[in-house]
Amino acid sequence: MANKTIKIVVEGGNVKPGPPLGPTLSQLKLNVGEVVKKINDATASFKGMTVPVTINVDVDTKKYEISVGIPTTTSLLLKKAGAQGPSGDPSHKKVGNVSLDDVIEVSITKKPSLTSKELKGAIKSVLGTAHTIGLTVDNKEPKSLVKEIEEGKYDEIISKYVDKWNGSEA
Repeated sequence: MANKTIKIVVEGGNVKPGPPLGPTLSQLKLNVGEVVKKINDATASFKGMTVPVTINVDVDTKKYEISVGIPTTTSLLLKKAGAQGPSGDPSHKKVGNVSLDDVIEVSITKKPSLTSKELKGAIKSVLGTAHTIGLTVDNKEPKSLVKEIEEGKYDEIISKYVDKWNGSEA
């Protein structure tokens, strides 16, 4: 039983059957239209964001499995802000604003790929990304929120999300 793995990065809900994916799927004798439709369906909730996708194919039986990864922190934050792309000059040019709740939700979404053990650490990491791409959070510089989080100013808000972070949402 020979398996082939295809790893691609796609725009959520907007995969086309053309190169490079189409020819690769054709070589494996898969129905290109069917696979593309399944990828688009599986990534529809990430419309407009770049998403990693893995297709595992059993070349003997032509059965395949599609696994959708998590979009980048940048993509998730830009979508929450409604921004087109990151700022080329985040210190002087802001591209949007998100709420602290948005940052916490992105932190929880990204948990599997973050090294943070605690929610606070994950939030500070996502705030770093927000700063780098030119976003403000609750109309403040993300760096100032990191300091305020370390001081415990947002403990009450963060505590509301701890169960969700731990995977035991109430």
